[in-house]
Amino acid sequence: MAKQPTRSTAADVPEFVRALREISLAGRALSVQERHALHDAGAGAAEGGIPLRDLITGHLEEMWRSWSSLPGVTGAQSTDALKRVGEAVFRAAEDAVGELTKGYEETQRWTVRREESLRREFVDDLLTGRDVGQLAERAERYGLRLAGTNVVAAACSSKPFLDSDAASANVQSAMSLRFSSRHVLVATREGLLVCVVPHDLAGAPEEFARRVGEVVERGAQWRVGVGQPQSGPGGAVRSFQQARNALELADRLDLADRVVKAADLLVYQVLLRDSAALGELVTAVLQPLRQARGGAERLVDTLNAYFASGRVTTATAQTLGVGVRTVTYRLDRVRELTGYRADDPAQGFTLQVAVLGARLLGWPSPAP
Repeated sequence: MAKQPTRSTAADVPEFVRALREISLAGRALSVQERHALHDAGAGAAEGGIPLRDLITGHLEEMWRSWSSLPGVTGAQSTDALKRVGEAVFRAAEDAVGELTKGYEETQRWTVRREESLRREFVDDLLTGRDVGQLAERAERYGLRLAGTNVVAAACSSKPFLDSDAASANVQSAMSLRFSSRHVLVATREGLLVCVVPHDLAGAPEEFARRVGEVVERGAQWRVGVGQPQSGPGGAVRSFQQARNALELADRLDLADRVVKAADLLVYQVLLRDSAALGELVTAVLQPLRQARGGAERLVDTLNAYFASGRVTTATAQTLGVGVRTVTYRLDRVRELTGYRADDPAQGFTLQVAVLGARLLGWPSPAP
């Protein structure tokens, strides 16, 4: 806890009282030097963790305590003279409060900016794997145990997340209140809002996703990707890459899910590891569909909906908003052009993998 001030230990208070003694006699305002001293006192209190209210209260209480002994007060010969002394002293007290507050708030803003800068540097190093040797020591400042196992969740939106956004600050504040700021790190990275949490902090990625959904603008598209638990200083880098890849895959596949987990998309990662072979499969199986009237895209979409519905034509028709006969006609057209039957277990599997590959590779249109 920050050390609480006492009225007798604030070194600047006696200087303030001495200034009031002179002001009570001369009726002058605070001098430039006295203002600077009060400004510095406010800055020092902010650095020392002394509450601003206690700082101001200490000065005003000393003013009231010394009031009756101020030479201008004891020497006043009339009510008007005493009134002039009071006006000068109270004006000086008001100015003193202003200088104390200004010095305090300026230092606080500088401290916040410096902390934000250090935080951004740490997040950059953490998620890129730079300066690994120093990461563990720096991580203690944010309550992260890099020797343990952590999970990274990353949120994307149609409007990039920025450090200065109220949305980013609100999610960070909500997560800190929910789980303690000593266990959760929320920051922006490459337009994403990133959350690093211990893997055993139950419900944290889901809560992060819920908070993101609350702060994005109405009508905006958003999604959260969740990496797999990874251990060690480089674990956060790997989990972040997995979360980011999950977002990219979900976008390619046009998934409806708001939260996508890297572990659930491993099959797609396997397919993409040999993109050249996958491209050959797509071309060999689906290239004949380009001969269809209107091109291949409508037939590929029909196949995708068919496999997603468990190969049920009525459900496929409902998904596409067409009649069952239209679905049946399109599947027959696929068979005529490619030689593959969608309802045959072996041939249908080949078609399904080819359709998945087409979506991953952006076929029949080039990937953007």
